[in-house]
Amino acid sequence: MTTLSESRGEVATGIALYAHLLRRAGFSATRAQIEAYAKRPYEEVVEELLNPQGQPEIDEDRFIRYYPHYGTLEDYNGGGAGRWYYRMVNSERHLQEKIAFFWHHVFATAWHKTEHSPTIITQIELFRQNGLGNFSDILLDLSRDPAMIHWLDNNQNHSNRINENYGRELMELFSMGIGAYTEHDIKEAARAFTGWTYRQPMPLYPYGAWESSYEYDENDHDDGEKEFLGHKGNFNGQDVIDIIVKEESAARFICRHL
Repeated sequence: MTTLSESRGEVATGIALYAHLLRRAGFSATRAQIEAYAKRPYEEVVEELLNPQGQPEIDEDRFIRYYPHYGTLEDYNGGGAGRWYYRMVNSERHLQEKIAFFWHHVFATAWHKTEHSPTIITQIELFRQNGLGNFSDILLDLSRDPAMIHWLDNNQNHSNRINENYGRELMELFSMGIGAYTEHDIKEAARAFTGWTYRQPMPLYPYGAWESSYEYDENDHDDGEKEFLGHKGNFNGQDVIDIIVKEESAARFICRHL
């Protein structure tokens, strides 16, 4: 017969296991929420976390009604940080918010260069929506993201005067790491991403709330043959990404971050 103390020990072990899961796959949960999860099969909870679209979306409007200062221009000009904190703590889509935070760490940008909150908020939403998807799709969306284009100067990457900043960081910081490419590969990647820019929003001040969006300038793209990571062809940015994600160094890079 199981004693009361043994039974309590089993419950504590279960609670601890699910609490650990929710700390790793989210930003923890209340005791009541953890106890509710602990009554369900562990594999079922993991599947639910991996498929967050099955859970209700958080009601941000309700939050702003009770805390109106987080819906003001002041919070907006901080990239909506207050509202994101609220989502992290309260969303039932635990892993969706955690993976957005994870990619924001890997694909680092910040408000202080652009001082343009709409693009920062849109970028976080991008990570939220596709962060659990295919790595090549994530890199492609990132390469078309106005916040990243401005952050790493690809809007200054022209067919007649390349800017290597994004091509370099795409490989060094975002996909493969140092040692997996050469300086020549950086230049060829930069050539492939010429013409990938964004639509300039209205002047920032006094409010700076106008949207920006990706634009491809065909007339500013270098359409000559390129040699990248041992491959030759008339590559564009998507071709470069397709080559990168097939490299073993890319798999090792992502596993290390995870």
